[in-house]
Amino acid sequence: MAEPTRNTSRHSGNMFRATPNASQSSPNISFRGDQINRSMGLLEQAVGVGRTPRTPVLPVRTGPAPMTPQGNFMDYTLTTPTIPIRKVNFDESRSFMSPTQNQMLFTPSEKLSVSLLETSHKLPGQSLLTTPTVYPPHEQSLVATPGRNVTMFEHVNLLVETDPGVAATEGLYEDFYQSFKTHQSPTEVFSLIKRYEEVCQEQVLLLHELTKRVIPGEHKFAKTRGVLEQIQREKFTWRLMGTLYTDRQASMEDMDEDGGFPAVGKHLQLPDSSEREISNQLFEANSSVRQAQIIVDWLESCAADQVDFDKEKVEYYSQSVCWENSLHNLQQKANGISSLPKNHVTALDPDAAVRENKHLADLDKEDEVRLLRDVFLCIRTGRLEEAQRLCKKCSQSWRAATLEGWRLYHDSNIRNDSNQGVNPIEGNPFRDVWKKVCWQMSEDERYHQYERAMYAALSGNLRELQPVLVTWPDYLWAYFKVMVDQKVEQEIRDKLTSLPRPMEPLPPNFDQKQLTVQNIFHEMQAIPNKNVEIEAKQKQHIVQKYVIVDDLDTLTEEMVEWISSGAERPGSHALRFMAHFILVIRSLGLQTREEAGIRIIEEYVKDLIEAKRTEMVAVYVAQLPPSLQVAYYARFLEGISESDDQQRCLQLAEEAGLDVAAITKTVVENIRTGPDNALTEVIPTDTLEAATSEDDQKKIEAINWLVFDQSQRAEAIKQSNALIRTFLELKKHDAAREVFQKIPQDSVAVIFHNWRASAGSQPLPPEIDNAIKEHLCIKAYLDALNAFNDWFDHYHNKKPVRPTQPGTASFHERVRFEHEDREFEMEMEKWKQSSLVMTRSVSDTIYNVLLFVDGGWMVDMNPVDDSDDLRGGQMTRLREKCIPLLCTLLLQVLHTAGLYRECLTLADEIASEEQQLYKVFKQNELKQFLLKIRDSSSSLLDQDLDALGYEL
Repeated sequence: MAEPTRNTSRHSGNMFRATPNASQSSPNISFRGDQINRSMGLLEQAVGVGRTPRTPVLPVRTGPAPMTPQGNFMDYTLTTPTIPIRKVNFDESRSFMSPTQNQMLFTPSEKLSVSLLETSHKLPGQSLLTTPTVYPPHEQSLVATPGRNVTMFEHVNLLVETDPGVAATEGLYEDFYQSFKTHQSPTEVFSLIKRYEEVCQEQVLLLHELTKRVIPGEHKFAKTRGVLEQIQREKFTWRLMGTLYTDRQASMEDMDEDGGFPAVGKHLQLPDSSEREISNQLFEANSSVRQAQIIVDWLESCAADQVDFDKEKVEYYSQSVCWENSLHNLQQKANGISSLPKNHVTALDPDAAVRENKHLADLDKEDEVRLLRDVFLCIRTGRLEEAQRLCKKCSQSWRAATLEGWRLYHDSNIRNDSNQGVNPIEGNPFRDVWKKVCWQMSEDERYHQYERAMYAALSGNLRELQPVLVTWPDYLWAYFKVMVDQKVEQEIRDKLTSLPRPMEPLPPNFDQKQLTVQNIFHEMQAIPNKNVEIEAKQKQHIVQKYVIVDDLDTLTEEMVEWISSGAERPGSHALRFMAHFILVIRSLGLQTREEAGIRIIEEYVKDLIEAKRTEMVAVYVAQLPPSLQVAYYARFLEGISESDDQQRCLQLAEEAGLDVAAITKTVVENIRTGPDNALTEVIPTDTLEAATSEDDQKKIEAINWLVFDQSQRAEAIKQSNALIRTFLELKKHDAAREVFQKIPQDSVAVIFHNWRASAGSQPLPPEIDNAIKEHLCIKAYLDALNAFNDWFDHYHNKKPVRPTQPGTASFHERVRFEHEDREFEMEMEKWKQSSLVMTRSVSDTIYNVLLFVDGGWMVDMNPVDDSDDLRGGQMTRLREKCIPLLCTLLLQVLHTAGLYRECLTLADEIASEEQQLYKVFKQNELKQFLLKIRDSSSSLLDQDLDALGYEL
């Protein structure tokens, strides 16, 4: 991309760059006047005055709005760092002070083209790493996020959503699910953590693109920005987990059999070790110092990510010549053109402004502040080489050199016995002197606060570093950076013996505070900064805190408190993070409160069920204990009604290793016997049939869960029997028929086949044998009711009607009547024959119930010790309800058909001691039945037979 042109109207010094003989030349007055006029023209054009320069000196940047003295910005391409999950080796290229971009633990990754606003001065309460967002024109092209093909239409669809941030991050749940599903092995845990970070990064890029296309002040995007910040902080947490636990796991593997680090013997100090060698040995032997440096690197990489999003590269006024506006003023004075402004410096050496207590030109002062701020920002983000590049770019090589003095001294030639020549000496042999000077500069109030902060960061001066810090991560970085500086400096001064001179003493306040990880967080709680206090309470910062101090028990307790609170209950993304965090901790083999982890995963499972994320539920339910697996997946399946979806859910459960048989049984039992499905009291009524309700229909459809798998046919019969018993008690015979029809006709044969395949010739278990008999009893009862209904419909609705004979009719009418009468007689004969057949069918089917084999109808053939009391009570009540009903119906059919003698036969069967059916009759029922038998006996007497149907 071609470099955009700079607006040179802001500093006329660009037209008067000094040359070695500039002061010796004698330009004429007219030439100077022409130059001044042209400069004034450029300046007026920049600020919007109508006058234009006579002859343009440099092209002026054009755009949708005129450039002003407050804006001269350029777009540039930034790299977004990602984490290589690997063990950290602290070699000589690594410094405890401030790793450069090439020395960080994190290497650059995918490139993202961004362009955001950067301001020259930090506003009160504004982070160094964040600046106001620019809202570019809506017609700008969209950038596809890595890992996703985001088209223009998808972006437009997201932009019209009520809450675009929520809609845009829906894919996070699926991405985390797929990542967890494909990396479940404990050996892949760090690959999994890295993948989690990448997924969050993809979402951050997408949300960032959305927010760039927002009209400022649009309310619905407030949540989108909130989600963006939340996912960004989560990404940083996964990065911390990956880097920190990589080292902690490696440290555990290096522990000796006694449980301690083998520091003695393994990390022996060589004689005459250099500063760098002593530092490397400290990092290798002391895990706490090494992990503190990892935290510093992590904080710097996170800050670099935020800067890449929220900051635009700034073009400086003075580049080829340092402070060229001030130089121009001095040249103008030297040439007698103009006098110096009040309190203007008279020299341009680096210390002139401080030494003379005067200031540079106004534009140079602004330039200087921006440069100092950006240099400090580079130090904050771990990009020291970039800071030096900026200094060199602005012709301040001397300042770049001051940033080089931290490097630890090392001379490899001391132990170089080979004949390969002399190696260059590395580092600063007078680093102690340099550090003392940096400390003094950081405390000198004549320097700008950013310049003091730069050297405070390099020398470990925490007090002077704090004034420019704004956010919680800023303070955390400062404390840990100073702590590492203290540890390394003390180690070097204790063990360095090769220095031929005494070292400069440390400043008095250098080690006044002996920082540790625990007291760092204790001190941060007392920071008098409202913004830091608020950020410290953010959930991701709390997680990061406990991960750093390695207190996972307290962290899980905090998480349980979050999900237990009512109004402040975490959202879906927070639950997703917490659940996956617990699963990662498990994979790492770290000990936490098991019940707390289970509670967190439970909440995430509930959230998935409520959100109807069908494909994901099974995998996460499988992470719960077996008893909870059945309960939660059964609860989830209760809301699945489509047959294809039901089979898919059962397939997912089987793939996840869940107990499908126990789950489907629990689903049916929950629907059948839930709190809303309790058995209601039966109100006595004369009707033989009660209507099927919507709730009844749900219970009926629940049986489908048990018929997909043939191995569950026995359970299907048990559950259908239980539901049919309830319906029969409520006189819901149609509902009972629907349930019975759900069971495939070959179920009994399938049960016997499955049993023989597994147990050979062994008899069926008593509970299965009893369930099969009950199933057959129900079939016999429903067949009897069906036969009676057919007979009733045939007898009362299909009986032929005799034609009416006309009183006075013509010959044709009489002929027609005779024809219709003959047809009636024929139809009547057919009807009687059909009625007799149906009567026999009713009799046979009802006797199948009354004379049921193996103990009788609804009587278990093989009593079970731990039998269900509810089932036994229902079966007893059904015998008391159904057998008298069937006897009454059969008696009605037989009496109506004129089969009076068979009515008396029915009475004999009831009175028989073999079946003892009379015991199920209540006294009033038996009395009514005997009255009807008396009517049949009376009819026999009318036929000249005795009361029992025998001939007199």
